[in-house]
Amino acid sequence: MITDAPSTPAPSRERPLALLGRVLYGSYTWLVFVLIALTLLMLLIVVPGVHRRRHMAGVASRLILRLCRVPLLLKGVEHLPAGQCVVAANHASYIDAIVIKAVLPEHYAYVVKREMATVPLAGLLLTRLGSEFVERFNRHKGSLDARRVLRTATSGQSLLFFPEGTFVGEPGLLKFHSGAFKSAAYAGCPVVPCVIRGTREILPSPRFFPKLGAVEVELLPSITVPQGIEPEEAARVLRERTRAAILERLGEPDRG
Repeated sequence: MITDAPSTPAPSRERPLALLGRVLYGSYTWLVFVLIALTLLMLLIVVPGVHRRRHMAGVASRLILRLCRVPLLLKGVEHLPAGQCVVAANHASYIDAIVIKAVLPEHYAYVVKREMATVPLAGLLLTRLGSEFVERFNRHKGSLDARRVLRTATSGQSLLFFPEGTFVGEPGLLKFHSGAFKSAAYAGCPVVPCVIRGTREILPSPRFFPKLGAVEVELLPSITVPQGIEPEEAARVLRERTRAAILERLGEPDRG
């Protein structure tokens, strides 16, 4: 009796093709980002007024996402107060900064780690946008930076923090640092929790080439400064409530 010989599976081409597609798409997105960022930087150097420069950065961020075919869905914009507030967002990827700049109004200043000031293109961009740089590792310099940010907050400036301070490749919400919540407590302004979804899937650490994906930003109801308690205790309460609100909506593990 003649039987068919066991067939040998044909080599799969999906993985090489997927890799090629990711490299081509990733190269395209980097080209888009560099061209728009360089153009923006040249404009930011000569354009006066930080609010005008922030508006231009917002337009550039939305253009980058559109050209890179990254759908951006914004929910809960009604939770942003008309006056001063602190927005605290989870941090998952380098593109979080682009996403946040695409959705927040011009009167918000970034508070970012001081290491970003030394990154050739990003440092100058952030400086021209009126960002606040904070030292994380030198306690003395960090204390001076924190006091400067507090003065900025108490002068009425709205601020955007990534209170985790960094991000990792694995899903999960890290421990929150207290700077955002001390700023809100001393300024007497509310904290708006912000949930960012999808950016880790597009460009996780330490991957270099991004891949196609969609992003969703959800602004949650603001959390007000507790009355009748000291600012340090108020900051602790704000931190706990904000982190709990983000963790509930994020859909990722608690890594704090």
